[in-house]
Amino acid sequence: MSLINYITPVQFGFGAIDLLQQECDRLGIRHPLIVTDTGVRAAGLCDRVVDKLADRSKVGIFDQTPPNPNEQAVRAAADMYRDGRHDGIIAIGGGSSIDLAKGTAVCATHTGSLKSFALIEGGAARVSSATAPIIAIPTTAGTGSEVGRGAILILDDGRKVGIISPHLIPKSAICDPDLTMGLPPILTAATGMDAIAHCLETFMSPAFNPPADGIALDGLMRGWTHIELATQNPGDRDARLNMMSASMQGAMAFQKGLGCVHSLSHSLGGINPKLHHGTLNAIFLPAVIEFNSPSDSMRKERKLERIAQAMALPDPRSIGTELAAMTQHLGLPSGLQQLGVTRDLFPRIVQGALADHSHKTNPREASEEDYVRMLEQSM
Repeated sequence: MSLINYITPVQFGFGAIDLLQQECDRLGIRHPLIVTDTGVRAAGLCDRVVDKLADRSKVGIFDQTPPNPNEQAVRAAADMYRDGRHDGIIAIGGGSSIDLAKGTAVCATHTGSLKSFALIEGGAARVSSATAPIIAIPTTAGTGSEVGRGAILILDDGRKVGIISPHLIPKSAICDPDLTMGLPPILTAATGMDAIAHCLETFMSPAFNPPADGIALDGLMRGWTHIELATQNPGDRDARLNMMSASMQGAMAFQKGLGCVHSLSHSLGGINPKLHHGTLNAIFLPAVIEFNSPSDSMRKERKLERIAQAMALPDPRSIGTELAAMTQHLGLPSGLQQLGVTRDLFPRIVQGALADHSHKTNPREASEEDYVRMLEQSM
């Protein structure tokens, strides 16, 4: 078991949840609110975690996290936090629960609607150190939200936005791969491709951050090497360990920014919240990589060659093809049409992508026409 202290303390390894009470004591959390979803609770994972606490009588549980967390759920959880006089949050679940916990941590301790804290509304400066402390315990290996500084949430007006601040980084992350062992194959694949997308896209971002680039490439290597085995053999402990690491590493690295994959998936996910974020990322990756390839920063730093090396591919030109083949091989939808997306949605998707915060950190600036071409290629 390793203690990693890159962005926030991370207790990583099989059995790491045994350290939950220790982390609560360190942070002074005595009356936590659990934020989770009904699936995680029904699977018994919530009970497994709560059993590690010394006094269950002081624990509140909010289990109504929707698959794509929204402002309504944030309000409900924030009301429970304040009414119960809780002093911290333990998030248990995938990225949805952890992101909802972050929105709750802000809205329960600040005045103003969730919209007022959105990055595109100038809200980053409004998030203060008053934010409730969070201990994040992922039960999937995908978003890496347990070490991320942001939350992606759907506002009442339908926009899917980022709430981003250093104050949102969980004060502790407990990454126990044992909690992912029962994850169904299709969710293992979708969340795993999400982690791979994070590693790829943050590495392509032109911001200068060599440590983040190194973390992203190593995470990509681990994710690409182990995703098929984790999907086909869910009980493989080594594969689960490496997928959880790839997920964590992708989020550690994407402090330097993401790009068009995420601006598109955020926009489309806001239009249709039933679509899985990781699946959308997997579908958009080949077209975005092709679009990014001619950029100056990609060529100057030989990024395609370095990506191909991490993926053990002999030809950098095959990266997009191999990603599409892996998506299909894992049993995920390989195109937007399979998800019921129609071309009449393109104008709304493009409008949202152009306004998304990830649009600005892509290595090559995308126009409206560029986004339409990427959507066509992804159908």
